[in-house]
Amino acid sequence: MSPHRNGNLSVMPLQEFVLDGFESGLQTQALLFALFLALYVVAVLGNLTMMVVITLDARLHSPMYFFLKNLSLVDLCYSSVIAPKALANFLSSSKVITFEGCATQFFFFSLLVTTEGFLLAVMAYDRFVAICSPLHYPISMCPSVCARLMLGCYSGGCLNSILQTSFTFSLPFCSSNHIDHFFCDVPPLLKLACADTTTNELVMFGLCGLIIVGTTLVVLTSYGYITVTILRMRSGGGRHKLFSTCGSHMTAVSLFYGTVFVMYAQPGAVESMEQGKVVSVFYTLVIPMLNPLIYSLRNKDVKDALWRLGWKHTAI
Repeated sequence: MSPHRNGNLSVMPLQEFVLDGFESGLQTQALLFALFLALYVVAVLGNLTMMVVITLDARLHSPMYFFLKNLSLVDLCYSSVIAPKALANFLSSSKVITFEGCATQFFFFSLLVTTEGFLLAVMAYDRFVAICSPLHYPISMCPSVCARLMLGCYSGGCLNSILQTSFTFSLPFCSSNHIDHFFCDVPPLLKLACADTTTNELVMFGLCGLIIVGTTLVVLTSYGYITVTILRMRSGGGRHKLFSTCGSHMTAVSLFYGTVFVMYAQPGAVESMEQGKVVSVFYTLVIPMLNPLIYSLRNKDVKDALWRLGWKHTAI
């Protein structure tokens, strides 16, 4: 692998990459390790708790919480695709990842992040049907429909991931094997290619832009109808409860789509790697940590379910 490490061009195919991560001293590396570890532990515990609570409490066996449970599963999985390797690299001097390992990490990360984008749109549609057409809700969002919607989210994520992975890892990487990032992602990988990446950048911006714009339109349209319906309600208490429930989802949507747009769906994203690292920390670790807190702290049903499970545990 020496031809790649000395900075000279070579036509030899790469067998491994080096994840440079954050360039800093030992003290800063230790602080970053502690930060990543804390974020990851909270994300794992929070999402596992949400999944267990929704599974065990029969009162939460509804379409909204079915999707919320899947959101917790996706958050748990995609933070786990990134965090363990990043934590290991903080303690390692080599920071090596194989070509196959890099492609695998990128594939599952792309799959899960795209799935979350589709899932957030489906959750907005679920709230639209529940609030604007409550009489049709049991039929419109029956278990089979929910299962098909969830399958569609995963299928869309898988399709996007296959395309992104195929286009990215078919490039010749022959100038350097040092990835200026803490995980395998499109923008830093494109910088290592010794071929024209215009098509790849267009594919990335096109697919990500299409997904973000499409799902955002679903969310905005759903919440436009929801807002009108809520404002027409005569009960102030009912309006407050619905706004509180929908507010949790809108907070999660804004955080997720905002950071993904900055990273993938705007010109210049590939050029700003330092900004990209900070943004990546936010959507790979901070958002998966925040989502369970957002949905539990602002959701009375979840808080009640947590209290009931805690009371049963204490009684036992």
